[in-house]
Amino acid sequence: MLDRRRFCAGLAAAAPLIAAPGVLRAQAFPSRPIRLVVPYAAGGGTDALARVVAQAMSERAGWSVVVENITGAGGNLATLNVAAAPADGYTMLQANQGPMAVNPHIFKTMKVNPLTAFDPVTLIAAAPLVVVVPPKSEFGDFKQLMAYAKANPGKLTYGSAGNGSASHLATVLLNVVAKVDTVHVPYKGAGPALNDLLGAQTQFMVTTIPSVLGMLEGKLLRPLAVTSKERVAVLPEVPTVAESGWPDYESTAWYGFVVPAGTPKEIVETLRKTTVDAINTPLVKQRLEGEGARPIGNSPAEFAEFIKKDSARWAEIAKTGVISLN
Repeated sequence: MLDRRRFCAGLAAAAPLIAAPGVLRAQAFPSRPIRLVVPYAAGGGTDALARVVAQAMSERAGWSVVVENITGAGGNLATLNVAAAPADGYTMLQANQGPMAVNPHIFKTMKVNPLTAFDPVTLIAAAPLVVVVPPKSEFGDFKQLMAYAKANPGKLTYGSAGNGSASHLATVLLNVVAKVDTVHVPYKGAGPALNDLLGAQTQFMVTTIPSVLGMLEGKLLRPLAVTSKERVAVLPEVPTVAESGWPDYESTAWYGFVVPAGTPKEIVETLRKTTVDAINTPLVKQRLEGEGARPIGNSPAEFAEFIKKDSARWAEIAKTGVISLN
C-alpha cells in the first residue's frame, strides 16, 4: 500500500512537468516583441506610417512592435529578409506597391515571388502623392512643368525614394500618360531625395504628402499638383494632375502588412484584428487624414486580390520599357 501511495504521489508531482510543453504551446500570441520591417529609410512616408501604426498597436494591445528599416534594391532586401523569417507571426513586412507589385516585373534577379512568399494580413490605406518643386523653380504650375518636359525630352530630372518606390512609380505613370521623358535619380529613401531637391540637384519630385508637409508649410518647397482624382483636404488649393489636363492620370501609394507564407491563420487573424483596431484610433486616423487617406483594414483574401491586380497592372506597364533601374 505504501509503495502504491508513493507511486501515485510521484505521478501527481510529475504531472506539471508532463503538461509543461502543452502549456508552452498554448501560450498566448504574442509572447515576445514583433519585428516590423520597413523597406525604406527612416524619415519617409512609409516609415512614418509604420511607426505610428506600431505605436498604436503597442498602446491598444500592449504589444511590443519594433520597427526595423532594411533598405536597398528597391525594397527587395527587406522582402528577402522577411520571406526567410520563421512563419510564426513575429516578423511582419510593411508592404507597398514597389516591392510587392512592381519589382518582380523590373528586376531580373528577384529571389522571391511576393505573390507566393507572403500571406497578406490587411491593407492599411491608399494615399495620393504630391508633385513638388524648389521655391525658386521656373515652373509656376504643373502645366508649365509638363510643357517643358514635352519640349525637352531627357532634360528634367526627378528624385525618388528608390527604384520601385511609390514616388518612382507615380512619375513613371506620369511619363506614360503625359507622353514625356524625364530622368530618374533613385535614392535610399525620400529624405535624401528631398535634400537634393531642396539643393536644386533635381528639378521636381512626386512624393508622399507627409514627407513634405512641413516643407510646404515652411515654403521650402512648392506644390504643383496632387496625384488623386480629387483634391486633398490637407492641400485644398493644390489642383490634381487630372484637372490640370491629364484626366486619365491617377496614382496612389498603398500600405499594408504581410507575413511569411505559412503563418498560422489564427495568428494572421490576430495580427489583422489588432492592426485594424490600431488604424481606427484617433492617432492613426489623424495621420492618414494628413495624407488624404482613410483606414481600410480589409480581409487577407481581399488584400491578396488587391496585390494580384496591381501586380498585373504594372506587368503591362513594365512591358513598355519605361521603368528604369539606373
